[in-house]
Amino acid sequence: MATDSSALAAWEKLAPRQVATNGIELHVYEAWGAETGEGSAERPPVVLCHGFPELAFSWRHQITALADAGHRVIVPDMRGYGGSSRPADPAAYDMVTLCADLAGLLDALGLADAVFVGHDWGAAVVWHMALLHPGRVRAVAGLSVPPAPRAPVPPLSILRSRLGDDFYICWFQTAEPETALRADLRRTLLSREAPTAAWAARDEPAAPLPRWLTEDELAVYVATFEETGFTGGLNYYRNIDRTWELMEPLAGRTVDQPSFFAIGSRDPVGAFSATDRLDRVLTDQRGQLVLDGAGHWIQQERPDEVNAALLGFLGSI
Repeated sequence: MATDSSALAAWEKLAPRQVATNGIELHVYEAWGAETGEGSAERPPVVLCHGFPELAFSWRHQITALADAGHRVIVPDMRGYGGSSRPADPAAYDMVTLCADLAGLLDALGLADAVFVGHDWGAAVVWHMALLHPGRVRAVAGLSVPPAPRAPVPPLSILRSRLGDDFYICWFQTAEPETALRADLRRTLLSREAPTAAWAARDEPAAPLPRWLTEDELAVYVATFEETGFTGGLNYYRNIDRTWELMEPLAGRTVDQPSFFAIGSRDPVGAFSATDRLDRVLTDQRGQLVLDGAGHWIQQERPDEVNAALLGFLGSI
């Protein structure tokens, strides 16, 4: 596992650019296969999509490894994050819009399709991308958040009834989290629990730096969220029920592209998501990985194992 500055140093050599798509701009990093300078024709391009509260930087351990294997690797700051556009309207963050951003990104880069890999909210986006734009998704992999069949009623009502109003996703529907999350960025970004109103009310120092994150790497996150805040990312949560409504025409559809899923055994997401029923949604699974002892941020916490698993999946396509 890389715990030194090598991943950060490699990342800092990349030259990001702004790419116009779907009425906004995405801040995009790219790396190409070493042999051809643009990726191998035999190996598909790969788009890596981050989650909350993360950035394209969250894939710093993967971008070089996948590029060195011959792939063109494309890593955007997602809508609402980092150097990408952050529309003020909360309704601008539903899943149909987020997937249209990615389809437009392929158009802007002259690509017919790509393999999409996502973590956390990025995983939710790429699962939906496979349904909304199936012709643009050659294969799909999700980390930490599995796909799920469409709920019978709006999802927030289920979460409130089962987990209460202080469950973090329910709390994120209120106006409080933006201020609470910004109050102590180091505490927020190093928190080992999902932020809630009770978490916000406690006066406590930040958790210790995990062994897989350096002070210089944390500084990238702190500086960025100090500038942007968290509203863009919170708006993903605030569109959960709206996305449920918009996706109604695709109810019952399955993900038929080659697929892969990975999660940490200590990831709390596994406690309230259907990780044992993937075959209800994924019809062409090429693998499933549970990383023993790992938490939620697996592509940063266990990069070597995640990279090996992704390269194995890509080789199966």
